Amino acid sequence: MNDYTPWTLLIDAGMIGLLLAIGVVLRALIRPLQSLMIPASFIAGFLGLIFGPSVLGWLPFSDQLGTYASVLIVVVFACLAMSDDFNVFKIKGPVVGFSAYSVLMYAGQVTIGMLAVLLVLKPLLGVDVAFGTLIFAGWAGGFGTAAAVGQVFTDAGQAEFQSLAFMSATVGLLAGVIGGIAQAKVGALRGHVKEFSGMKSVPKEMRTGLLESESRKEPIGEHRFSGSSIESLGFQAGVILAISGGAYGVSLVLEFFFPAISFPIFSIAFVVGLLVRGLFKAFRATRYIDRGSLNSISGSATDVLIVCGIASIKIQVVSDHLGVMLLLFAIALAICVVLGVFVAPRTLENGWFEKQIFTWGWATGAVNTGIALLRVVDPRLKSGTMEDFALAYIPVVPVEVSAVTFVPGLALAGAAWVVVGVWGAMAIVAAIVLFIVVRASPTKFQVERGVRI
Repeated sequence: MNDYTPWTLLIDAGMIGLLLAIGVVLRALIRPLQSLMIPASFIAGFLGLIFGPSVLGWLPFSDQLGTYASVLIVVVFACLAMSDDFNVFKIKGPVVGFSAYSVLMYAGQVTIGMLAVLLVLKPLLGVDVAFGTLIFAGWAGGFGTAAAVGQVFTDAGQAEFQSLAFMSATVGLLAGVIGGIAQAKVGALRGHVKEFSGMKSVPKEMRTGLLESESRKEPIGEHRFSGSSIESLGFQAGVILAISGGAYGVSLVLEFFFPAISFPIFSIAFVVGLLVRGLFKAFRATRYIDRGSLNSISGSATDVLIVCGIASIKIQVVSDHLGVMLLLFAIALAICVVLGVFVAPRTLENGWFEKQIFTWGWATGAVNTGIALLRVVDPRLKSGTMEDFALAYIPVVPVEVSAVTFVPGLALAGAAWVVVGVWGAMAIVAAIVLFIVVRASPTKFQVERGVRI
């Protein structure tokens, strides 16, 4: 690192901002990008990769791009902890099946990814068991989890896995968008969706990414303070920055007492955030936390994280492991297809197609992808998928956070079979719950086709 200063950070941030602005313009003007609904951050990341140090070297990024991604995921987890209460007892009724399906998707990627490496790729090709983390890290986890998992391996002296994790997230997002659009078209032909007959039926604002009509413009948050005291957004950001900085401080203390153990800072941020939210609740001050503002902060951090993640990919590292990565991507795609095509219609209740295509979106890239695909087939959100997901995802949170926190460490410690056992058990429990739900309340698909479970 050569003389890294705050001005270096400003230059990096300026180039990232410029790339994001160009990505927005290209999305608004180029029809193929509109047809695939490629996010502006994804376009910006590819531009950063092509014109940055990894390829052409025209953009003078510092060598801290990957580090930015690791810092930003701490911010995302801090926002996640502060944005809502996680009460599993709220889940009941039809949401149970949707929740079990979501857990099965995530835990299945963790388990099958590790099993594929242990049983096939390691014996035949001699690959490291760490490759078993790349499916869930890049697909169900997306760029945020890819940054987190990559940082764990970087701290352990295996920095190449950060590039591989970001590459997995990149391919996952592409598979999610292209596969989701293809499913929407097939679903329309088969009568599963009524309000989609091709990309021309998708509102122009969704395709271009530009909100033109006043009715579609929504506030990103609400003021909770008088401007004479503090800017409300500044307070929300201050709380998140305090949690993030506190998490880093806690990590230094833990490192001092347990030097042989690497504690992921993003996981510490989640715990610290829960404690801070508990304090706000104890003092009846949660009304001063604005969820909309926190979601905007988290979304902005994720957009920049995606740019940093893609732009920091080292092409040579990916090229050296291309064959193994392609096999892993094929396995990841197979998991999503099998669950989406064969399990979802037989287990999810009313609106199964909308729930499935939404799950496809987040299971291949990000929740934002899932929302975009859902709006393609359900532009008015009449299926209730979003409301159900708000509750259904609660049991997925501990599965996800525990996987991101412990799976890389277990892989590094040579305990990969523990990963298979623990997350495999989660997947089995989710499958059993799905079976019970289906037996109790057959789906419309089963009734019409006489399917037995």
